[in-house]
Amino acid sequence: MPSNDVRILAQAAVPTAAAGAIAAVVSGLVAGGKGAIGAVVGTVIVIAFMGIGLYVLQRTARSLPQLFQMMGLMLYAAQILLLFIFMAAFKNTTLFNPRAFAVTLVVATIAWIAAQTRAHMKAKILYVEPDSASSSSSSKGEKPEKSGHSS
Repeated sequence: MPSNDVRILAQAAVPTAAAGAIAAVVSGLVAGGKGAIGAVVGTVIVIAFMGIGLYVLQRTARSLPQLFQMMGLMLYAAQILLLFIFMAAFKNTTLFNPRAFAVTLVVATIAWIAAQTRAHMKAKILYVEPDSASSSSSSKGEKPEKSGHSS
């Protein structure tokens, strides 16, 4: 993963983990140990799903840039659907408090999306590679060829 991708991943995962830690403390106080376990499980699931999704999206952007927007929309829809499936699958569990789990899933997801949005807005991502655009014409000492219609 290039350094910019790792930076965006860290800038999204750290606030999400912090929100999950706060949720675990609050859930532990409100619902006991099972509430804290539910909050931790919810946070881990969100970080894993969203991190894998970010990785897949970045690979798609490099290999198939024309599919980037469609892939991003499909990916977020699939992640939200999978999170709802997890909430439904664990609603009657006795391993942890399902309400703390569900609330933490929602809070951590919102924290991830907000942090990732902020990271992308602050990132200085080049739209054009400056070396490839300038080296092709200046290294040969020629004028760039016109590619449009000549009439």
